[in-house]
Amino acid sequence: MSIGSRATLAACVITLNEEDRIGECLDSVAFADELLVIDAGSTDGTVEIARRKGARVIVRDWPGYAAQKNFGLEQVSSDWVLSIDADERVTPELAGEMRALLAAPPAAVAGCSVPRLTWYLGRWIRHGDWYPDRKVRLVRRGRGRWEGALVHERLVAEGGIHRLRGDLLHYTYRDVADHLSTIDRFTTEAARALAAQRRHGALAGMLLHPPAKFLKMYLLKGGFLDGLPGFIVAVLGSYYVFLKYAKAWELRQGAK
Repeated sequence: MSIGSRATLAACVITLNEEDRIGECLDSVAFADELLVIDAGSTDGTVEIARRKGARVIVRDWPGYAAQKNFGLEQVSSDWVLSIDADERVTPELAGEMRALLAAPPAAVAGCSVPRLTWYLGRWIRHGDWYPDRKVRLVRRGRGRWEGALVHERLVAEGGIHRLRGDLLHYTYRDVADHLSTIDRFTTEAARALAAQRRHGALAGMLLHPPAKFLKMYLLKGGFLDGLPGFIVAVLGSYYVFLKYAKAWELRQGAK
């Protein structure tokens, strides 16, 4: 589907209880020709807000991140699809780049990657592995698919990738407690995958990998330049690694 000579764009968001964020997310992609929200059964006002913003809403049970996002890719009719999370915002600069691309999309380009800039504890985090955090988010319909198990899904485009320069803003964890809750949830899934591999020593993993992660994020990647929030990011990054190995060890003990 095209409008004149311009390719059309669909913005697709997956949600679950995002009433405090979905409105601003959809406002940032209001330039899209099609707005689609795939909701996993929200019990707050997410669905009502999305519909007020002009989005088509499909409610379906949660099958996992990649599966839910792939379902969204299959439901749109536009030429291109932008996959965005409820805690993300497209900047005017990025929107302008996307519109320019849609006006004359290069034939060899199947997808576009964007740099993602995260807001955390009152500031933009520009170092320590959190930026540019480049992700493929824009793909031609039928030329991209989400892959990966559990929480580490990624959008893979079948063809050339164009690098956009405008930032995708990421309003991640609401506070440290939210960050810790997410770490607990994600490390449970990551530990299952690690335990299944059965090739990593638990003690070595818990002793060596967490401090290496901290040094990489805080010193080598310049996390110290982000002030105290940068220090917290590096500490919790190290904690994530420790918890993943500790939970994997626990799972292996239970399997004996």
